[in-house]
Amino acid sequence: MKQNKQRISSFRRISLITAVAVYFLILVGGVVRSTGSGMGCPDWPKCFGSWVPPTHVDQLPLNYQDIYLAKRLEKNERFVSMLTVLGFEDKALAIQNDKSILIEEEFNVSKTWIEYINRVIGVIIGFLVIATLLYALPLWKIDRILPILSFVNLVLVVFQGWIGSIVVSTNLLGWMISVHMVLALLIVCLLLYVHYRAFRLAYPVSYATEKPNRLFYILLTGFVLMIFQIVLGTQVREQLDAVAFRFGNLFRSEWINYLGIEFLIHRSYSLVLLGIHLVFVYKVYKYSLRSTSIFKWSQILILNILFVIITGVGMAYFGIPAFLQPLHLLLGSLIIGLQFVILLLLNDQRKTEFKV
Repeated sequence: MKQNKQRISSFRRISLITAVAVYFLILVGGVVRSTGSGMGCPDWPKCFGSWVPPTHVDQLPLNYQDIYLAKRLEKNERFVSMLTVLGFEDKALAIQNDKSILIEEEFNVSKTWIEYINRVIGVIIGFLVIATLLYALPLWKIDRILPILSFVNLVLVVFQGWIGSIVVSTNLLGWMISVHMVLALLIVCLLLYVHYRAFRLAYPVSYATEKPNRLFYILLTGFVLMIFQIVLGTQVREQLDAVAFRFGNLFRSEWINYLGIEFLIHRSYSLVLLGIHLVFVYKVYKYSLRSTSIFKWSQILILNILFVIITGVGMAYFGIPAFLQPLHLLLGSLIIGLQFVILLLLNDQRKTEFKV
């Protein structure tokens, strides 16, 4: 019995560390995007054909741009063929006709090493995900779902790595970046779920709130709408990248004026989300015990939403400061995690209510 508790505790610890590490990678990914370092390494998984990237352009052949462009185009041809076989002819045609893919960036040591560090962190997270699975295996007799989902998470991380290689080979193709982001959030939620499930093996459900069913559906609405908001945000980010490229990464204060309707929807939509979550927090305050996790996490959630809006306002009115972009992305991603954890807590309350 004591050994099982130790195994559960160890699994909870490693799964939480891995979830936090994934969030850190999202922050680093935001830094990569805000500094325009996404193509700092033109190949994948190596960087300029080496596991340790160069520090000066003299270490590269004179025609390095042509070499890596040819390699990327070859990989894209295979990806286009796969999309065609799967029935995504429109996406395949879009990639074939996208002239931006033919642009090969010049070597920039800062951008190269920023992207390289991003990849190193990704590899470390890969090892953490493997460790999560290894810690889950001894729990097979206690709860088979934990090792099964930990294995699924490992498969998703491998798939995420492959998607990352496609993002590089397509020269940061917009919709691929959105897929990359949504998949990262799915991995986080799965890690949070196995962590929470292990928590429930050690601690039973106790009474925390009245009307959990009503609270659950209010927050579920906010959760679904928040996913849509994040996807919309990635589209705004794609437009921003295009505007930045057009201006040669100069005149940042002017970029916001050249964004399309997606930006206006994204900006206004945040107020709708704030309204839904204010209603939710009011209901939690009305129906929940003050000392419970539901009440405490709900307070953190609404504060996080307010900080996201503040960083968004800061970018819109202060020339899109580079340091705010990754922070805005991280806080937005944290909202999904917080919502998901509260939904798990409320779902347990619902089950208790239905039994009564």
